Amino acid sequence: MRIKSDETAKKFIDFWNHSNYFAIMKLTAPAKRALGDALAHAGQRSTRQREHVFSVLLDKRDHPTADEIYARARASMPAISLATVYNCLETLVGAGLVRQVNIEREPSRYCPNLHEHAHFHDQTSGRVYDIDLPDDFMTGLKQLLPAGYDAEHIELSFHGKTNANRVAKPTDKRQD
Repeated sequence: MRIKSDETAKKFIDFWNHSNYFAIMKLTAPAKRALGDALAHAGQRSTRQREHVFSVLLDKRDHPTADEIYARARASMPAISLATVYNCLETLVGAGLVRQVNIEREPSRYCPNLHEHAHFHDQTSGRVYDIDLPDDFMTGLKQLLPAGYDAEHIELSFHGKTNANRVAKPTDKRQD
């Protein structure tokens, strides 16, 4: 491509440096396929913004708030707005790609871990950790329901603080 004038060259370089086309984080091929399939199944289409927000969530699985996702997304896609991030999150939750985690008196957080698991909210640090559950644990919980009832969804959250006598802090292989 040949650029005809210095002004045009300046505009092209500015576009290249600030364009959403080149600045977005890249999804792996399987993640991009999963995103496209889930969105299509939900009657939605994949967009650069949805791909970018999804990649931000997959990049650091620390249960971020929408504001935290927005700050991370803007680092590599400066033109994205907070409203777009909220709309993307709503679409990703609706398509079943992300779970919305609600903690009392706290902003919603978002979790891309779709396996059966619980959450632990460390009230000292504010962090949220995934807690793996035994395979038959949720089945056992569902059996506690009254006859004739079936739970479509179970959310299990633990809330507490780091034990002062404990040296090691909680860890989660899927985070950081």
